[in-house]
Amino acid sequence: MIFNAIAAYLTAHGLELTGAVTAALGIWLTTRRLLICWPITLVSIFIYMVVFYRAGLLSDALLQVFFVVFTIYGWWHWWRGVREEGEVRVVPLPLRDLAIALALGVVGSFALGSLARRLHAALPYLDAMLMSYSLVATWWQARKHIANWWLWIAVDAIYVGEYIYKELWATALLYAAFVPLAVLGLRDWRRAAVNT
Repeated sequence: MIFNAIAAYLTAHGLELTGAVTAALGIWLTTRRLLICWPITLVSIFIYMVVFYRAGLLSDALLQVFFVVFTIYGWWHWWRGVREEGEVRVVPLPLRDLAIALALGVVGSFALGSLARRLHAALPYLDAMLMSYSLVATWWQARKHIANWWLWIAVDAIYVGEYIYKELWATALLYAAFVPLAVLGLRDWRRAAVNT
């Protein structure tokens, strides 16, 4: 009986589970500053594009499109840095750039929320805010700024509640696991910054 229930769950949620596993692996490799993190993350992005669209989380589905662009950029930027410096080096984030990015996150939250509301998306403003700040965090990650981990901790914690509400249980667990992974990334990138 329990095996039938497990088989049914895996059949119904196999794509989501595959996305969760590849996303977790990609984030863990990012904490280690390994270039392979980018293609693995790219696979999870395409999977989650489908998962979020099916769940009616249109901002999250659209976010995956932006993640494709940022991931390709991050892959290229890190690859160039490894080629020139021999490793992925952590780069300081100037206070001015921090303030501009956070302000753009607010603007993006309202603009995307208005669009998502017109498209009848589930949780349009919350989803849009999380999308907007996920883009900021991804940009910082691609640019190798430690601040990306602080923002990911906050965003991922809020995402957990959103995915529980939408009954995306594997994704909620994944994002709950992302929080300690982001803490690990913060710790490891701080150490790397001190050692350079």
